[in-house]
Amino acid sequence: MISKLYDISGDAIKRNRHACPRCGAGVFLADHGDRLSCGKCGYSEFKSKKPEVVPDAQKE
Repeated sequence: MISKLYDISGDAIKRNRHACPRCGAGVFLADHGDRLSCGKCGYSEFKSKKPEVVPDAQKE
């Protein structure tokens, strides 16, 4: 069985997704493009956007 949540190489296991800080290990956050959210408790983390670079002529 192939899992998207883990990478297994030899005896090492690497988690591919973030764990929920409220629920703990084993409950992963879903990736919704602009945010990460937990389906169990409703916790959300919003992904930061890159700030727009405004040319000097348009600042005023």
